[in-house]
Amino acid sequence: MLIDNPKGGFSFVKGIGPFSSGAVANAGFEIVHAIAVPVIKLDDGYEVIERHMRDAGRPMNAVCGMELRIPKPLTPAGFEEFNRGYLKRLAAWEVHLDGNNPIARTNVAIEIAPVTEPVLFGFYYTVPCSTRSRTFVLAGAGEVKSMRGTDLEIVAGSDVSPAGLTEKTKFVMDLLSDRLGEMKMTWADATSVNLYTVHDAHPMIASTILPAIGTAANRGITWHYSRPPIIAMELEIDAHAAMREIVIAK
Repeated sequence: MLIDNPKGGFSFVKGIGPFSSGAVANAGFEIVHAIAVPVIKLDDGYEVIERHMRDAGRPMNAVCGMELRIPKPLTPAGFEEFNRGYLKRLAAWEVHLDGNNPIARTNVAIEIAPVTEPVLFGFYYTVPCSTRSRTFVLAGAGEVKSMRGTDLEIVAGSDVSPAGLTEKTKFVMDLLSDRLGEMKMTWADATSVNLYTVHDAHPMIASTILPAIGTAANRGITWHYSRPPIIAMELEIDAHAAMREIVIAK
């Protein structure tokens, strides 16, 4: 379900409470990817985003994606608790549209040299443009078939054999392909595809991910040695298309 967000200059695929499933720039707009170097403590990161948007002359409604890092994967209950604070800040920004959260999100735990508290890794926002834009951001997706409260249905369960991981990866790639279709985009439009897992990624990359993304494989993928945000999950994948990538500092 694609929902227009005219105040933000983008449309989004309806997701769940904490995030949308993805966002695509509307005609006359493009999505910019801003990366925090170094990463910024999340509470300070919100203020950095607010200041950056003011300086850019864009409303908070133009924020369409968030990239967060957390110290370690959470239990489903811990994930819900984390989201309460996050959603409180988004509510203060008044970005929800008819009760729907338009902002996509990836939120993973770095395995080596982890952060000690939640941090802002990057964010996405729209700006006006005079050229035809094919820019988007997909929220990180894992191998979760369904999530009811704290109950998760995980594809291939706890199987992290090559066969199990391949099954999980295929499910995620099919899910993301469907979301791209809703946005009338394709993998060929992607300028960045990211895989988050601590398991051996080589079989999944060769057999499942690269064949699925078509010509975007020419640009390769980025493997982040990280874990998804919930303990039961084993991998996550996201992607975006951005004509401009900028670095910001606190």
